[in-house]
Formats: sequence, C-alpha cells, structure tokens
Amino acid sequence: MFFVIDLKGRVRQTMAINNQLLAVVQHIEAERGVSREVVLTAIAQAIEHAAKKNRDFTKDIRVSIDRTDYSLHVYDTFVVSDSDVGPGFITTKMAKRFNNGVDVPEGETIEIEMPASKLGRIVAQTSRQKIFEKIRDAERTNTLAEYKDRVGDIVSGTVSSIVHRDLYITVGKTEMIMPAKERIPTEDYKIGDPIKAIVLKVESDSKSKGPTVTVSRASNKFVEALFRLEVSEIADGVVEIMGVSRDPGYRAKLAVRTSNDSVDPVGACVGQKGSRVRAIVTELSGEKIDIVRWNEDIRQYVTQALAPAKLELVEIDPVQPNTVQVVVAADQYSLTIGKRGQNIRLTTWLTGWHIDVKKSMATASFEDQKAEAIRELAEMFSVSTAVATQIADAGFLTVDGIVNEDESTFIAMTGLDEVSAKGIYAAAKAVSELELI
Repeated sequence: MFFVIDLKGRVRQTMAINNQLLAVVQHIEAERGVSREVVLTAIAQAIEHAAKKNRDFTKDIRVSIDRTDYSLHVYDTFVVSDSDVGPGFITTKMAKRFNNGVDVPEGETIEIEMPASKLGRIVAQTSRQKIFEKIRDAERTNTLAEYKDRVGDIVSGTVSSIVHRDLYITVGKTEMIMPAKERIPTEDYKIGDPIKAIVLKVESDSKSKGPTVTVSRASNKFVEALFRLEVSEIADGVVEIMGVSRDPGYRAKLAVRTSNDSVDPVGACVGQKGSRVRAIVTELSGEKIDIVRWNEDIRQYVTQALAPAKLELVEIDPVQPNTVQVVVAADQYSLTIGKRGQNIRLTTWLTGWHIDVKKSMATASFEDQKAEAIRELAEMFSVSTAVATQIADAGFLTVDGIVNEDESTFIAMTGLDEVSAKGIYAAAKAVSELELI
C-alpha cells in the first residue's frame, strides 16, 4: 500500500504509482522554483517530524520516499527484549520473523517497515504545514545562493506593492525591496510598472525569515552598471570608470580614462550623435550626465569636472590639505558653483578634493561687479531683479556677505518684509554650507 498526500493535505492509500504525490512535487517545483529532490526531502522530513509526536511510533522513526514510484515508506526501530514490553520493544520471536527468520539477540535493535496507513490523518495534517515551512526555507536558500554573487548586476522586474514609498519588486520568483532612499526622487511608480535596478546587497535576516535582496536606482553603482551595459569599450575594459558623483534624478558626473591612445573615452561613452548617453539619460528619467576625462593632475581633473565653466586659475592650496583654489571671472561664478551649489558639490564628490572658488575682479568695474552680483542674487534666490537690487544696494553682493551678518541685521538693512528676508537669509545659509562640502 502506498501513502498519498494530495494538494489539500489529505491522506489516502493506493496500489499504483503515487501520481498525486508526483503532481504535488511537480507543481511546487514549477511554481516555487525549488528542485524536486528538495521537495521530496522536505515532505519526508516533515512527515517524520510529525510522526515522532504520535504515540504509536518511537523517536527513531524514519520516513523515505521512493524516487521511482513515489511510494512512501515508514521505518521504526525497536529494542529486542522478552522481558521488557510496551512501545519501542519487540520480542525475539517477532524480531526473528521480521528479520527473515534470522535470530536477533536480546538488547539489539531492529528496524521494521510499518504500514504507511498507520501514520493517520493527524500526522498528514500536522506535516503539511511543516512541508511548506521547509519549502519556504529552500526558497530562501535558493534566493541567497542566486543573488549573493550578483551584487552590482542590473535586474528587471515589476512593482508588486508600495509601502510608505518603499517599492517591492518581483524579479522572477523573488520579491526584492527598493527602500525610499534608494529611489530616484523625481520618479513615480504604480503597481504593475516595469522597473530596472541594481542589486545593492543581499542580507540573510532571521527577523524577516530569510534573505532580503535590496535594489537601488539612486546608487552611483547603478549609473556605472548602465554604462557597462551600453558602452562596449567599458565592458571590454578598454575604457575605465574612475568615479561617479550623483544628485539622483537631477545630475551626475562620470569620470573615465583609457590607456589606449586610439580611443577617446569621453566620445566612446557619448556614442555616435549622443546615442549611448541618451539611452542612459532616458533610463534615468532625464537625469543629466556630465562625462569627464579623468586626469592624474588634480588641476586638470578639476578643470574638466567643472566644465562648462571657464576657469582662469586652478592651484593647489599650499596651506589647506586636499584643497584646490579656483579663480573665475565674475560672469562664470554662478556657472562654476551651479544651481544651489550642485556643480561644485558634484565635482567635490567626484575628485575627493575641497574646491574653493573665488571671483576675479581685476578687470571689472564696480558697476559691472554690482550688476553681476544682482543677476546672481536674483538667479540664486529666485527673486525679482528689483528685490536683488534692494539687497545689493544694502551692501550684500555675495552669499558670504549675507551670512556674515546676523539675520536681524540683514532684515533691517535691506528693508525687505520679514518673511521674504528670512527666506532669503535661510537660503543663503544653505548655499554657503553646500559650498563648504
């Protein structure tokens, strides 16, 4: 008689090959991505675990499934004794019968195959939960094995749920998480949307009952991976990525170099008529990308990284370590700093050097300097020319000039309404702090 567990956890016996058990195994194998051997082992171990709680069996019960006909076999171990009786003991006469007529000495043990039907419905019901626990464990093990060596790879999936801006993404049979901080802030997703991301880390977390695969679109590594996919020269090692700095969703800088004199590393990344970089910008939802030629001379490197701003002078600070002094014409200052300090900040992150930018006023008249200051103030704080002129007339021509005064003095000297003045002062503080990064 063969023991059968169907999809609903019911138990019955059959004389034929166990087709229903085979169907269960095939279903789990296909739907859960777990190998047949793992499923069969899980079923046997779960039944064995449940049977050990049954008074009709000893703690030495063993369950196996025949890999040919999928029949279930149950074995229990007994101590041979004519003096001790009860569960776990068997007489020498009975032992001889089960041992093909060969005597078994008292005190020895013998393993006897038991009728599978003796397991009963209770064992089947209690083992069903255990079976799926073991299958889930196998799934987690598969996930860890599959993705632990794929950190840095790009995966494609579908948004399956959104919880507090965290995205849960289904990739094949694996659910991954993209925390809110790993999203590009300018992007919005709905359930069912396709999405690409980089595998950021794989952690085995007992609290979440298995490994967690974290993916990202905000990571610098995502930009690197996209360029490796799009630019064959990078994939082949002809062009090397030396660094990436990023303000996700807005702007990124990528530094590249090559030891092959016949290859232009910047041109290779841009592609014919900008085709390669355009494809990456599209994937990043319009994020602008500056491709910079790396140079071991930090002065040349900074010059390349701050482009398109034109620099008059770039020198290494003789006093401050890891600092570069940059001098620019007044009309290039805003471009060098960038909106809200973005250009200088990304260049600092890319090069690893602090960059101190100063204006060159040698050839500019006071009227020109003031006009340039008004234009910069209006652009930087998003105010009208009239308001910027009012600030300049009060003697505040630069961000440093504003933050060097306290807030109340700034409000009094400019004559601006309190709300506007406080907003401009706070923005000046923020810009000043960005320039110091």
